[in-house]
Formats: sequence, structure tokens, C-alpha cells
Amino acid sequence: MNRNPQGEIEEIEEEYSYVDAPAWTVDKVAAPPDQRSLFFTQSFPPIAVCWLILLVIMGLRIHFTSESNAKLTAENQQLETLMRHLNLTLLAAHENLGRYCNNLTVQFDLLTQNYTVLESKIKDLTAVNQQLETQRNNLTEQIQNMETNWNKLNVSRAQWSIDAYCPKTNNVQLCRACQEGWRLNQTSCYVVHDAVSTSGHNTWEEAREVCRRESSDFVIVHNQEEQYVLNYYSWYSTLTIGYWIGLRAEGGRWKWIDGSDLTESYWAPQRHHWAQQPPPPPADGQCVMSVQNVGWRSVSCNERKRWICKKKALSV
Repeated sequence: MNRNPQGEIEEIEEEYSYVDAPAWTVDKVAAPPDQRSLFFTQSFPPIAVCWLILLVIMGLRIHFTSESNAKLTAENQQLETLMRHLNLTLLAAHENLGRYCNNLTVQFDLLTQNYTVLESKIKDLTAVNQQLETQRNNLTEQIQNMETNWNKLNVSRAQWSIDAYCPKTNNVQLCRACQEGWRLNQTSCYVVHDAVSTSGHNTWEEAREVCRRESSDFVIVHNQEEQYVLNYYSWYSTLTIGYWIGLRAEGGRWKWIDGSDLTESYWAPQRHHWAQQPPPPPADGQCVMSVQNVGWRSVSCNERKRWICKKKALSV
């Protein structure tokens, strides 16, 4: 608190005046104290308390301010750390998303290429399907024509069979079990192709084709009775000129033309032994011919021999 210098001088002068003044007697009344000193003395404690409170408040403020600043600094560091972590996480997620987008782009391109290829294949398959549909229609038409021709052929064959088995003689039609030129034996008809000249002989395959054209096939022997018939029709044969039968080598085994294996055998004597002995295991390309009163002989299928055809007789 600033004081006036002039006032201080006056106070000092007053003090000297008091010193120099004569002492008061007991009888005199005591002089009143200085009002300002008394005011200062009375007002000092409240002022000191106020200053103390102010200092405490300022100290507490500084303390709490420092503590708040420390907390804010720590929180700020935590936030900065969290922000750095979030930035790194977002950066990694952005990179992964970029790679994922690139993969999707590549897959989309591949799908586009595959779709283009599939679309081209679909067009090709559609064209092929149309061609197949056209071919199917053509085949259907051909099948219908074949059925028509087959029916006509069956009618023609039926008529031929009637004419062959039931010829007319003097306008009288008599039916027989075998057609003209065939010989009946029990329930079968036989025809013997016994040309004298070798020009009329055929290989095994050629002779069988002739039998098939006549709705027949080679003779098959499964029992003694069939062998008797075969031997009977194998006339004028020799060891070199016999008659083809339906037996040939297939896969190193003797097989009949009906697919059955050879069980009954009537081989010609081998090496001047009259006992019936089968020849060595056959090689493919070997076929069997019948020699009258001798038996069977294995020769090459490409040789030219006579042959006998057989078919079922007509029931009349």
C-alpha cells in the first residue's frame, strides 16, 4: 500500500513534538492513540488471511493445473499412439483392399474370357445340333424308306418262297419241304456245290457268302447223325478236294460258325494212324473240309474247295 511522503514527515514531526513536550501529570487525562496505527493494527490480520487464502488458491490452482496438464499430456500421447495405430491399420486395410480389387479385376477378366469362349462354343454346339437335327431327320426318312423297302422285300421273299417251295405244274401248285435243287434229309435241306472244275470252287469265305445268299449256311456237326449226313453228301471227294464245313480256327481254338466250341470231332487219320486224333492246336487262317469216308482235314481258308449248304426244311 503506497503512502504519501508528506504525511510521513508530519508524523515524524509529531513524534519529536511529543518527545519535547512536558510529561503529563497523573491528574491530567491520557492522550488518545493514533487512529491510523490503530486501523493498521486492526486490519492486518484479515489482510494476511486474505493473502494466505489467495496463495492457497493460487497454489491449488497451480497444482491442479499441473496435474490436469499431465493427464492431458498422457491422454494426448495415448490419442497420438491410437491415431498412429489406426493410420497403420487403415493403410494395411487400404493395401489389402487394393490387392482384393486387383484380384477381382483379374477374375472378372478371366470370367469375361471364359464367357466369350463358352459363348463361341455354344454357337458351335448350336450349329452342330442343327446339323445333327438335319441328319436325324434324314436318317428318319431313310429308316422309313428302308422299312418300306424291307416290307416290300419281305413280300417279295414270301412270294419267292411260295414260288420256290410251291411251284405250279400244269396250273396246279404243289408245295415241297425243299426248293428245287435241294435235297431233304429229316428236317433240313442240303445243296451240294460239287463243281468238277476248280474254277467252280471257292475259298471258305466266298463259299459261305454263296450259302448266305441262298438263306442258308455251312453244315455244323454236333452229333453222329449230322456227321453221317455230312459224310453222305461229301461225294467224289479226295484228300485234296473236299467240302467246306462251318468250322475254322479262331484265337488258337476250333470254333463253329454258331459260336460254339468244338466238342465232337471226326478228324481224318494223321500220320497213317487210323485212330481219330485231332491235329495240333490250330493257327488262325485254318478252316476244315470234309472228305467222304475219311473225315475232316485242316487246310488254309484261302484254298479253293467245294462246299455244302444247309437250311431248315419247310413244314408242309
